[in-house]
Amino acid sequence: MVRVRFAPSPTGTLHVGNALSAVANRRFGDHLLLRIDDTDSARNVPDGEQAILDDLRWLGVGWDDGPVRQSERAERHLEAARAAGLPQRFEGVMLWRDDGRPTFHLASVVDDSDFGITHVIRGSDHRPNEELHAALHRALGTKPPHVVHHGLVVGDDGKKLSKRAAGATVASLRDAGFPAEAVRAYLEELDLPRHDVHLDLDRIRSLSVDVLARLDDEELAARVGVPTEAAALVRGAHDLVEARQLALAVLEPPGVESTQTSSPPTLERFCELRSPLPDVLSKDEAKSVVRELKAVGGNLRALRVALTGAERGPELWAVLRALPRDEALRRALR
Repeated sequence: MVRVRFAPSPTGTLHVGNALSAVANRRFGDHLLLRIDDTDSARNVPDGEQAILDDLRWLGVGWDDGPVRQSERAERHLEAARAAGLPQRFEGVMLWRDDGRPTFHLASVVDDSDFGITHVIRGSDHRPNEELHAALHRALGTKPPHVVHHGLVVGDDGKKLSKRAAGATVASLRDAGFPAEAVRAYLEELDLPRHDVHLDLDRIRSLSVDVLARLDDEELAARVGVPTEAAALVRGAHDLVEARQLALAVLEPPGVESTQTSSPPTLERFCELRSPLPDVLSKDEAKSVVRELKAVGGNLRALRVALTGAERGPELWAVLRALPRDEALRRALR
């Protein structure tokens, strides 16, 4: 059995590079331990661990064991060091602080051994630790796991992304409206890159379009936060933020009275057609109203402006389906 671990520090939402490691470990490992590397208390932030758990759940990355907090295993780490007769400083690196708290190096090696980790998959920025940790395993009399390093996710300048950069964190990608499936698919596409890779937001956006297109009306509307009958308004959106903006442009009443020339005959005929129909139109009913208006030479642009305040937008039948009867009549008659 391949036993792996994902071991983030509780410093807040996951960096996209850490998310890459999480996805890679989940795909590669039969058993995934979630370990919280919180030995450096100065770097820990309030609710940092919860942010990580939320990000992993959002991405659909589950774990089989944990979360295990290294800070709660300090006595075990020190016990292992004492049993092996290790000094406080090993090969020039501190294994525990003067106050007795173990450092990351000792804690990580002891934990990997205790939890039977067979493979360590992590970013190449950890490569300098590989020889030290292997030496620590030998000193402790334990078997080092097989180590796989993958390239980092970097910016256009080739440097590791700052968490402040657009799309650099799972939270920022979520806030940008990208569905979790698109972000997960992008990270799976990267697989285990041998070299650093540039963050490709255009690719994530393309995957986002595909994900949203596959959703049925009910699921799409639920994610956007609009009624199911408004789903047609957002088809073709690149992300959930854009989708919500498209929907609200129709669902929210126009802010100002239209300055366009009205077309009373068209609006009157629309009201005649719309009044006897159900509160919420089916797709066929909405398209039928549009066909009837076209058949009598109706000014469809004037109707669109009356209903939405704009000359362009989603297909008119989608607008009619999204607006309840009384609201549509109110806008047409104002």
